Amino acid sequence: MSEIRPNSIERQLMGERPDIDLTRPSAARVYDYYLGGAHNFAADREMARQAIGMWPELPLIMQANRAFLRRAVEYCAAHGVHQFLDLGSGIPTVGNVHEVARNADPTAHVVYVDNDPIAVTYSRTILGDDRQTSAVQEDLRHPDAVLAAVRDLLDLSRPVAVMMVAVLHFVTDEDGPADIVAAYRDAVPSGSHLVISHATHDGQDTQADTHQDLYRQRTATPMTMRSHDQVLRFFDGFDVVEPGVVHLPLWRPASREDVGDHPERFAGLAAVGRKP
Repeated sequence: MSEIRPNSIERQLMGERPDIDLTRPSAARVYDYYLGGAHNFAADREMARQAIGMWPELPLIMQANRAFLRRAVEYCAAHGVHQFLDLGSGIPTVGNVHEVARNADPTAHVVYVDNDPIAVTYSRTILGDDRQTSAVQEDLRHPDAVLAAVRDLLDLSRPVAVMMVAVLHFVTDEDGPADIVAAYRDAVPSGSHLVISHATHDGQDTQADTHQDLYRQRTATPMTMRSHDQVLRFFDGFDVVEPGVVHLPLWRPASREDVGDHPERFAGLAAVGRKP
């Protein structure tokens, strides 16, 4: 294993936040690397390269997930949602929620929530003085704390798109992910939407298990892949819109070319639900 040496940004952060261990990869920053972003550190890049070495299609899977996010935000905006609560948002690199939402609706408000302090610091730097977009450091596993933190940033009496994109697989069964989702469902009004993408072992081989093991060993956020039926249960209390819970490229693709010949090779499920 090559030596991990901090770059200038990392050295600056080490001085400002000595409590943060930059030698341990972060799921948010590894994801940023997969998408070609620049907001990641040496430890994140090393882990990502290791993962890609074991599963070469990972960057394509992450890109398919980002494409789903774009289509889901556009769908929500087209169906009367002007507020977006992005939970476990990571770092808002190119093509993230606020950019897509603002293109569809210039008045859209977005709140990013993440428990990674560096992801939040980067987010606030990227967003600058954007008055319609905020970044909050909270843990989505604690809905009461999150909702208290965003209450002055979003109008919870009006429909909200609750975004849980590529994050619930970092919530363990012991943490009760279905109860967590239900708490957010109960906090938003009729007309709100739930957007989920989730890693799955459905249709996969041993690569999926190896990938889970890598996150378990290297990060503070172990991964739990779930089945179609397990993901569907997160939508209790929502009307799941067509085409239901499907592999990432199959959720309302723009063209046949976006689907490809083997959509099941994208080890992620995606769906959108509407609260009646």
